[in-house]
Amino acid sequence: MTTPVTPATPGTPATPAIPGTGPLSRLVALVHTLLVVEALLLLTASPGAAALLLLGADVSNLPLVAVCLLPVGPALSAALYALHRRGRDLADLHPARAYWRGYRLNTRAVLRLWAPLSAWLAVIAFTLTHFALTGLPGWYAPLLAGIGGASLLWGAHALVLASLFAFRTRDTARLAAHFLRHGRATLAAASPLVLAFGLAVLFGEALPALLAAPLLLSLLHGSRPVITETAKDFTA
Repeated sequence: MTTPVTPATPGTPATPAIPGTGPLSRLVALVHTLLVVEALLLLTASPGAAALLLLGADVSNLPLVAVCLLPVGPALSAALYALHRRGRDLADLHPARAYWRGYRLNTRAVLRLWAPLSAWLAVIAFTLTHFALTGLPGWYAPLLAGIGGASLLWGAHALVLASLFAFRTRDTARLAAHFLRHGRATLAAASPLVLAFGLAVLFGEALPALLAAPLLLSLLHGSRPVITETAKDFTA
């Protein structure tokens, strides 16, 4: 089989076509990266997922759920790191290498943000599920729900920043709060969260977990203004 060549003009030597740069090759590269990242994410998050299965759906287990979710933070961070650095050329695909590098680099920094966020969300969820026992006025419930939603959006920004930049924990937290006030960036971060919640309600928690890599890619895409502004204004 001969190698395809591009048409040559008179006096110009024919140039071989470059493999791995067409739309189909880029699509295959993307699918390959998503599958590898998804598999590694599920692998590294599996200790917490296994513990969640043992706990069951009792709301009294919410504090333990926060503990079980601890391995998920570094797994999500490593996935974001790998997806951000993905190559589109089939000859230069190393998603597993990028994933493990991100996992090694970011685990400590992400846990410093993920652990308190998980605990805080568990407190909110526990309060809302036992609201009748708290003696709080009725208007406090939607306020708590709003605070929980804002905390999730802050966490999405913080996760992206901690995964792609090497800031101190308090600086990452402040930057995440700063971008929380940017309506467009926050709305873009809310989209995959709402989609994941909707899928979990309609089809169960397993489906969002199996689609975690595409959802994180969507989060990355929506976070482009955050990433660009951070690199321009807050890094040397």
